[in-house]
Amino acid sequence: IKKAAVVTPGLIDARSVVGLAGWLNIDHDSDHIERSSPIQPELEALDAYITREPLIDWVRSFGVTTLHTGHAPGQLISGQTFIVKTRGNTVDDAVVKRKAMVACTLGSDALRSGKESPGTRSKQMAMLRQEFIKAQAHMDKQEKADGDEEKEPPARNLRMEALISILKKEMPLMISAHAAVDIQNVLRLQKELDISVVLQGGAECYDFVEPLKKQGISVIIHPTMMRSSGVGKNASMETSAKLIAAGVQIAMGSGYESYVPKTRVVLWEAAIACAYGCSFEDALGMITLSAAELLGVDDRIGSIEVGKDGDVALYDGDPFEYTTHCVGTVIEGQVVSEAVR
Repeated sequence: IKKAAVVTPGLIDARSVVGLAGWLNIDHDSDHIERSSPIQPELEALDAYITREPLIDWVRSFGVTTLHTGHAPGQLISGQTFIVKTRGNTVDDAVVKRKAMVACTLGSDALRSGKESPGTRSKQMAMLRQEFIKAQAHMDKQEKADGDEEKEPPARNLRMEALISILKKEMPLMISAHAAVDIQNVLRLQKELDISVVLQGGAECYDFVEPLKKQGISVIIHPTMMRSSGVGKNASMETSAKLIAAGVQIAMGSGYESYVPKTRVVLWEAAIACAYGCSFEDALGMITLSAAELLGVDDRIGSIEVGKDGDVALYDGDPFEYTTHCVGTVIEGQVVSEAVR
């Protein structure tokens, strides 16, 4: 029997690269982004996830029990994400959802220089539209061939299959965008393609609260304390509270700089959001139940209820107080950490 002053559901980082990127800060420790092509939706996060990465043990000791992790922003379409528990010797032990989202980036973070494309925002959008046109044609040909022996189906194409899953709304397109011009492109693309979209980052999304709500676009908001420079120069600590007040579905991703995952501070980021307008329940929800709902796994995790997985974090005080420590982590009823962090 474990006892603690405060018990919360296990924490969820709604956007991370932990497991694909590690703690050594060297090339072979950073497997979260493939730069050979700007569009690679067929890349599966599961194939690059290292369950024995020491960083997973580290973040688990802070009460983080679930990660939405995978290919990072930085390419127009960098690959897929998936959802895992922070335990298990093999990826099969850890996986909760093998195919969660497809990661896309709009704006300066995914622009290239010289003769490489995309070099401009208009080129980014044109390339995306063209790929989805190809995917639609591939899907149409496949559907016509189904049940008709006289028609030859198209050859299998992993890239097209990944994009078709987006067109069929089997997976959302998670678009990393911060600047107003890029968020407008997110809104436009969602309307054009009629697909499920999750906005990730959203430094300037406070100017688009109503259209985000109207179009049913969920937001994995940037860390409260993201650097106020570059694409984040106009970020606001009050954005989370504004989105929640408007009824936009929201979760918080811990963020990262270059390769460095920041999952270990996801609780602290939520605490800062609480100080800037979010209620305690809403702030905690961004890294527990609201995150689970956005990720489509709230039937298993996100709250402490009979029938769920039994993932909890234990604290020696108020989780949002700076002097409080995580004193234990439980995943599926098993104690997986007793470190004091």
